[in-house]
Amino acid sequence: MDNRKELHIIVFPWIAFGHMIPFLELSKHLATKGHHISYVSAPLNLKRLLPKIPQNLVPLIKLVPLPLPRIEKLPPDAEATSDVPFDDVQLLKKAYDGLKEPLERFLEASSPIDWIIYDFPSYWLPPIADKLGIRKVFLSLMNGWSSATFGPASNMIKDGAGTWSNPETLTSPLEWIPFPNKVVYRFHEAKKSISAAHPNASGVSDMFRSGSSVRDCDVFAIRSCRELETEYLQLLEKLHRKPVIPVGLLPTLVEEGKRGNDDTWQSIKGWLNKHINGSVVYVALGSEFVPSQDDITELALGLELSMLSFFWALPKQATTQIELPNGFEERTRDQGLVWKNWAPQSKILAHDSVGAFLTHCGWSSIIEGLQFGRPLVMLPFVLDQGINARVMEEKKVGIEIPRNSKDGSFTKNSVAESLKVVFEDIFGKIYRDEAKKMSRIVADKDLQNQYVENFEEYLYNNRPIPEA
Repeated sequence: MDNRKELHIIVFPWIAFGHMIPFLELSKHLATKGHHISYVSAPLNLKRLLPKIPQNLVPLIKLVPLPLPRIEKLPPDAEATSDVPFDDVQLLKKAYDGLKEPLERFLEASSPIDWIIYDFPSYWLPPIADKLGIRKVFLSLMNGWSSATFGPASNMIKDGAGTWSNPETLTSPLEWIPFPNKVVYRFHEAKKSISAAHPNASGVSDMFRSGSSVRDCDVFAIRSCRELETEYLQLLEKLHRKPVIPVGLLPTLVEEGKRGNDDTWQSIKGWLNKHINGSVVYVALGSEFVPSQDDITELALGLELSMLSFFWALPKQATTQIELPNGFEERTRDQGLVWKNWAPQSKILAHDSVGAFLTHCGWSSIIEGLQFGRPLVMLPFVLDQGINARVMEEKKVGIEIPRNSKDGSFTKNSVAESLKVVFEDIFGKIYRDEAKKMSRIVADKDLQNQYVENFEEYLYNNRPIPEA
């Protein structure tokens, strides 16, 4: 630290592992600079995250448990979005809002605090921080092109200001994006997404949460880098009239992705080792949203029809809500493996036998896939996934599975044909080559670390100065 003052930084992510893990990665980077981090979440989440903290950083990263209040219809042990069906996530937001007073008491007792880094649902947090003299960072885990679809914060606070009331308005280029772009929703995606603009079971719309969180922050930090989207990062500064600081992509370290002696990984690794380099498609559609039974059926039959080797990570939660086609696992026993439990995604993607990644296009998953140079076969469903797919296809690092733009349906044939393009077709070479090129940006440790260094320097130089 060169005798500089260590900062005390509170980190308060939304209780989804796709949020908690990147927030923890950023915490680890800041702790390496000697800063003290108080990482706040529900107790069970912290137990699940604890092994991810390197021993040398344990003294600098304090895990602060705040139990969620009991909410009717919410299981007592539900502390993360992966613990509940997708439709019940809004009940978790209601419980999360119940942390307002406990968090305020913790902040009051933990002074002095320099900064708090918070997430989109925490619309109630900035006034507390202001009262206590704590500076505020809103950290967006969306990229710039997805964040830009919401427009200025005032638009979001007005629940979309009409833009998000009609699906048709989201299927055309948005007026506040001044340059040519592919940032448009399909009709079926827009229909699902506009619910964000309406109050829900939590009592507060997601659009209002996000807009208030952005409006009331001092700094807008974002999981992105200029090598991917300079124009959008500049646009966000104009839309929100405040500093927008990319913190890099926070990728998993390649060394971590390839190591591990636990039984789960050894079993998976043994299966992957039996396949030649670049021959397996890894299939994972996230841990939160469960596709419909029709979607799962067509996907399964498409994998079978492709005749390609596949490893399908199917979360345990999904297996309670959907069924695989009758006889599918028996028929494909020599072709693929359906893994019905948690799977170490980065380790699988790092394995040489994996040749492509069939993904739902969550931003974290895209980063992991491209980190290891895997071309994407894209099947987006909700939220920003469709926007990510449009942009990734434009960058030629993957192909989107064709589907009906109105209802979102697709067929086993479209799945099989898309896979064959990426794996076998001469036209698929461009996706394989461009994904490898993109990995030079995503997996560039020095480049990505420099973004965190710049962010840390900003926090230090703009810390609150105590009154004399």
